[in-house]
Amino acid sequence: MEQDIRFLQELSYRFPTVAKASTEIINLSSILNLPKGTENFISDVHGEYGQFIHILKNASGNVRAKIEEEFGFELSREDKTELATLIYYPEAKIKLVQESGTDMSEWYRVILLRLVRMARRVSIKYTRSKVRKAIPEDFRNVIEELMFENDVPDKASYYNGILQAIIRTGQARACAVAFSAMIERLTVDHLHLIGDIYDRGPGPQIIMDTLMNHHSLDIQWGNHDLIWLGASCGIPLCVATVIRLSARYANLDILEDGYGINLIPLMRLAVEEYAQTDYDRFHIKYDPEYYDVSDTEQDTRMHKAITLLQFKLEGQWIRRHPEFGMEDRLLLDKIDYRDKTIRIGGRDYPMEDTDFPTVNPADPYALTDKEQTVMDRLCAAFRNSEKLQRHMRFLLRKGSLYLVSNGNLLYHGCIPLNDDGSFMSMTLEGRSYCGKALLDALDGYIRRAYFAPPGPEKRYAEDILYYLWCGRCSPLFGKERMATFERQFLQEPETHAEPKGAYYRLCDREDVVLRIFDEFGLDHEHSRIISGHMPVKSRQGESPLRCGGRLLIIDGGFSRAYQSQTGIAGYTLVYSSSGLKLVAHEPFTSAEDAVRTGRDIHSETTLIEHLANRVTVGDTDVGARLKENIRDLEDLLQAYRSGAIEEKE
Repeated sequence: MEQDIRFLQELSYRFPTVAKASTEIINLSSILNLPKGTENFISDVHGEYGQFIHILKNASGNVRAKIEEEFGFELSREDKTELATLIYYPEAKIKLVQESGTDMSEWYRVILLRLVRMARRVSIKYTRSKVRKAIPEDFRNVIEELMFENDVPDKASYYNGILQAIIRTGQARACAVAFSAMIERLTVDHLHLIGDIYDRGPGPQIIMDTLMNHHSLDIQWGNHDLIWLGASCGIPLCVATVIRLSARYANLDILEDGYGINLIPLMRLAVEEYAQTDYDRFHIKYDPEYYDVSDTEQDTRMHKAITLLQFKLEGQWIRRHPEFGMEDRLLLDKIDYRDKTIRIGGRDYPMEDTDFPTVNPADPYALTDKEQTVMDRLCAAFRNSEKLQRHMRFLLRKGSLYLVSNGNLLYHGCIPLNDDGSFMSMTLEGRSYCGKALLDALDGYIRRAYFAPPGPEKRYAEDILYYLWCGRCSPLFGKERMATFERQFLQEPETHAEPKGAYYRLCDREDVVLRIFDEFGLDHEHSRIISGHMPVKSRQGESPLRCGGRLLIIDGGFSRAYQSQTGIAGYTLVYSSSGLKLVAHEPFTSAEDAVRTGRDIHSETTLIEHLANRVTVGDTDVGARLKENIRDLEDLLQAYRSGAIEEKE
């Protein structure tokens, strides 16, 4: 009781009178009855910043849906398209209209009135206080007047006076931009990004900058995100892996221009050691829209040099940790250079390339002096990249391995399972973990790898980061093995196979999915698992809905490298107060094309669940916290009225 009184005494400094505590209870109680804000779920964006940013702007098609709700048949299709494009790209759209010779005064008068109506439409589920915070400060008072002043006798004249003043003072452009930003912000209340921001696409750093300016989000880490986190720590094996993938997908400029990482040491090693070698197996995948093909030969050599470095460092890592059970990935010592073959699984396979000038067959996992010098410099460059460190700290601050949010369980990959559907266990520093406990433990190791001071604990945590990239019990990998070596050097298709883990074979079984629900405290009837990681091959008839809709895998191929398999360009999931919708997106061309032609991303929407009664704030996690606050305030009121605590005023 004494502890309760101390807590209420502290609370009384914020609400020093009965009147103020009562007012707060009234405010919080009213919020509980508002419709819940819209949540948007996006996964596996893989550096495709153009499509990602456009989907943020159009709110997975929600902006266009709101325009249809507000204007119906009142506006033509062309006018609706113009309004949508203005909301997505206001500066560029206004410039295009000006260049067309349009009477801008009349255009602004019409378009500002339409923006006012849209602003009202998207703000109806929020408190006035929250809406006010979403309005850009320079136009807060003006926009509030236009949105909330409903008691003016001659409203048309009143609005016209405000609009004419905005246009006459030359502020119409800025006001339209402010309205557009507000509409975009309020259309989606919260963003869930379910992993894999990095690799393959040309602009992960642009995506990270965008996320850092987002009003409300959380991130569930993907394996590609954590390999970049490891590289930012200067872990040699993670650094080599990040550079290899960047070279493979013609994205070395992300490192050099995006993050200021000097790759000249690697380029010199490639020139000095690999200039005369065969590098036909190291062709790179590039998009001619972003890549300068004159760099192809140089980048291909660098690709080979860093690939051999990665395999050496990986071998050292495997030998340090026999408990990981990955000895089958020790392959450099299985090469017969005379016959140009390699022994895998008791069988000899011909090697397509054995021209490895830096590999000593007698000690294949040892780095040469030159390689060691290069790795030291590269690791220092990653550690010293201020922008990369800023992005990684944000990733850690907003991220986690999993999240339970409003009854849904979010994670990037899987829950490691045995073939019988039980949770797979992993031993970490002498202790065995499985299920939720394993993810909690791994989350701690991830943070320790970045934040812990140098020493044995940090080194072990750093090695765990790489295990999460490719280990059999990693919740971010979900396969039996990673066949990077075989895909690089062998022709036989059977050696390239990366069999999926038990989770993906069993995730249509209700008993397995409900066991995961129980492990994380989810409701059997209403909860769902939402994940990404495994591209859903829609072209081959695969569905993102598994186990009767209890599990959704929303990796639909944001990355252009996957779109030939998936047949689409990504899924997003929209959870509003009225239900749950799955949105399948077609490929995005460019922002310039969207502004010039009014072309939006074509999306097909599938209604997963329609709720007869709208979900309110009171039904959400935020609502649960508000109810706790209300109970505390009611206790404070009782303490005031009983005399246990005196009012401060």
